[in-house]
Amino acid sequence: MKNLIKYSAVAALLCVAAILFTACLKDLDKFPVNDKTKVDVYRDVEGYKMAFAKIYGAMTLTGNTGPAGSADIAGLDEGKYADFLRCFFNHQELPTDEAHCIWTDEGIPEMNNLDFISTNPFTVGLYSKSLLQIMYANDFMRNCTDAELAAKNFTDAEKKEIAYFSAEARYIRAFQYWVLMDVFGNPPFITENDNLGIMPDQISRSELFNYIESELMDLGDGGKLKMPKANEYGRVDQAAAWALLARMYLNANVYKSPVGSPGDDVQYYTKAITYANKVINSGYSLRPGRYEDLFLNDNDKNNPEIIYSINYDGLHTKNYGGMTFLINCSSNGEYQADTGVNSYHTTLLHYGLFDNATWAGYRFRGDFTDKFDAADKRALFVGKEQWIGDNPTRYTYGKAGYKYRNIPSTLTLAECDTILKRGDKFGNDPVGGYADNDYPLFRLAEMYLIYAEAVKRGGSGGDEATAIGYLNLLRDRAKLQPVSSYDLDYILDERGRELYWECQRRTDLVRYNRFTTDAYLWEWKGGVKEGKAVDAHYNIYPLPATDVSANTNLDQNPGY
Repeated sequence: MKNLIKYSAVAALLCVAAILFTACLKDLDKFPVNDKTKVDVYRDVEGYKMAFAKIYGAMTLTGNTGPAGSADIAGLDEGKYADFLRCFFNHQELPTDEAHCIWTDEGIPEMNNLDFISTNPFTVGLYSKSLLQIMYANDFMRNCTDAELAAKNFTDAEKKEIAYFSAEARYIRAFQYWVLMDVFGNPPFITENDNLGIMPDQISRSELFNYIESELMDLGDGGKLKMPKANEYGRVDQAAAWALLARMYLNANVYKSPVGSPGDDVQYYTKAITYANKVINSGYSLRPGRYEDLFLNDNDKNNPEIIYSINYDGLHTKNYGGMTFLINCSSNGEYQADTGVNSYHTTLLHYGLFDNATWAGYRFRGDFTDKFDAADKRALFVGKEQWIGDNPTRYTYGKAGYKYRNIPSTLTLAECDTILKRGDKFGNDPVGGYADNDYPLFRLAEMYLIYAEAVKRGGSGGDEATAIGYLNLLRDRAKLQPVSSYDLDYILDERGRELYWECQRRTDLVRYNRFTTDAYLWEWKGGVKEGKAVDAHYNIYPLPATDVSANTNLDQNPGY
């Protein structure tokens, strides 16, 4: 898959069709200039591969040159607001107990304080990027029909390969529709079967759930994707479809109910157990060794736990989002010299980036770091003060994290020190400015946690003894004593401890009805030091104001 990412960087934007599919992107200058036509791109298998590479690469890249200068979406700061992962992370983590940012850049205070607005550039960026990737997938799939392929005289083997390409594009489209459903609720909707140039209709959250469900079941259960573990690393297989289904079913009562009033239909928990089991039994396994090794810059190697990841390469995926952002945003030089919190470190290793590094902005809120036992090896935090306190913009307040670092898992502390003293760098970028780490969108540990929660919520087809066994596998890796029982509060906290900064927390808190309510308050929730409840309409984000005003088919989400 690293080769596919390189291919994408070389291929640039070959699969773009200059089509009008949403008012947010209604002006042609919103698209990169592209003189390639459909005939040029899709004339041979090589062209299909390049267009296919762009579909994956768009998850990683913000444009065609990197790190900036030829953005996929014009009108936004490419470094801050045009990267999928950076925007998704801010929507899923910043308004929760897991993250706080001391910066005052446009858009950040509103996310810190659970005060969302329809002009926030991060919101415009995520919405636009997700729809743009849907457009890429639609365009690719239009050129993968039997009629299109028959006209090109491809061999049967080539047609089979392109069919897998098309199925993977269809999966990425389903994933991006899940992002839009989860974050925005009721987005515009368009597929490869719609006419080009239309203003898309709006789809309800419940209807979109049904559509994504049917797509994933066809891709996974219908065998359109390759079997689990049969695809190259970083590309999706049937297990990726099952994993997204399991995640969706766990949250189905949110997606199927009015905003702020999650239901409790146990049929969905039964389905969550079914699809979590499919993944668990599909050949993936927990990565042995240290928890932190899952997230270092060689996590594409010997890592049987990651089911689907966004892949990065310091030479070929240069941007100011992605893993480069996640490493730098919580790093500063002072913390790197402090004593590490885990016993196998004598000092905290360098974050592994050197050029334009240590941005020193993102912290954890004290209510979250308080959830970890002292012995928990997942507690990858450093800093002098745990709580944000009276000044939410002071950089020494709140613990920083070092879950993500651009260093290899195979080097000892002494070997890393030797490299640093020699003046060498870690990773593929000789300057040390961009990260090689891959970001796990789905990994097996989440499936264990889905299984356990769905069992506790009354789903059939599983049992608590098996669930406890799965939970203790995670505790064993964290160097903690096993548990003999659990409840839903334990699962929520354990999901935080295992999956923090993996774009899960907002979704989890909404499912537990604790995101906007006073059932759980954390420091500076709602913009006040002691925390406060906010209105339930903040359980989803607003559609961008520009899109709502331009597309008369769209109604803004209530409360905005």
